[in-house]
Amino acid sequence: MECEFPTLNSDTEAIKNIFTSVKTIAILGLSPNETKASYKVATYLQHVGYTIVPVYPKEESILGEKVYRSLAEIPFTVDMVNIFRKSHALDAIVDACIARGDVKVFWAQLGIVNNAAAQKAEAAGMIVVQNHCSMVEHRALF
Repeated sequence: MECEFPTLNSDTEAIKNIFTSVKTIAILGLSPNETKASYKVATYLQHVGYTIVPVYPKEESILGEKVYRSLAEIPFTVDMVNIFRKSHALDAIVDACIARGDVKVFWAQLGIVNNAAAQKAEAAGMIVVQNHCSMVEHRALF
């Protein structure tokens, strides 16, 4: 396994602006398992008022929300993608975000870094966060 250090990342002020501007967050890799980090983060984000959209290959509903199999299947605007997938998956995910045309924030959770995908997201106009937990950051700022 190759680990990357994020060479592209948003600062604290940009992260604060993310949380005050986004409303709908697609959570890629949201597990129905309550012990998993993705479930805990999604629960927190839902509790503090964000609309969460589970993207997972199985299940019909997670946290009371309809599950979609891919980002492309979501029939409404997505402000942010919050990614709980392996780093190499970010290449395809950024392409899916670009294809949608509505994703403003490309957020790779703690331990997830892919600088090439991050650069591609930024070049397409997205704000990029890598290797940060959205729940931890939100709690620290609000």
